[in-house]
Amino acid sequence: MKNIGLIILAAGKASRMGKPKQLLTYQGSSLISHAVKIGLNSNCRPVIVVLGAYKEQVKPQIDKLPIEIIENSDWETGMSSSIRAGINAIKQSNFNLDGVIIALADQPLISEAVFNQLIEKYQETRNKTKNKIIASTYDDIVGVPALFDKNFFSELMDIEGDRGAKALIRKYRDEVLTVPVAEAAIDIDTPDDYQKLLSRKNFSDCLAKR
Repeated sequence: MKNIGLIILAAGKASRMGKPKQLLTYQGSSLISHAVKIGLNSNCRPVIVVLGAYKEQVKPQIDKLPIEIIENSDWETGMSSSIRAGINAIKQSNFNLDGVIIALADQPLISEAVFNQLIEKYQETRNKTKNKIIASTYDDIVGVPALFDKNFFSELMDIEGDRGAKALIRKYRDEVLTVPVAEAAIDIDTPDDYQKLLSRKNFSDCLAKR
């Protein structure tokens, strides 16, 4: 089993939501708590969470869990700064990782099985190519959650602005391996997105009771 870490990005201001979406309730807990628990249930270790905007409100939701919390003071410069903070924490630690999965706190339908599936794909192909990216595909999009081999750590730290990990996925698109992850299509950016998520859950609950 390869050693794969997990970086959960949760530093954004959520300007389109109008309030901290990390604190929205889902399945009886906040979105950030839900994302962290999914990570801890997966085969990823360590689990690193990058906070920025609203860190004072968000941190108490997860600070008693066995994770590493990184505070990104440059969160306003874009998602790349949070990726950089997470990778830098790994580089400065004693973790001997083969790769890392980058995930978002606002994709609540992602399960631990998705993270494990990315790791399994990485394991299966490790002898075929050295520099591997295993990305999720959904709605004709190739994106996160995505697993990056450690050979990409330096390039992840070089990404600038609000482009995120997709910039690297696009750069190496001809070499990226993919896993279908329909759940990744649901992310929570606006109040309407959140209401659709709740309606989806209520509808699923009704079906389960039949």
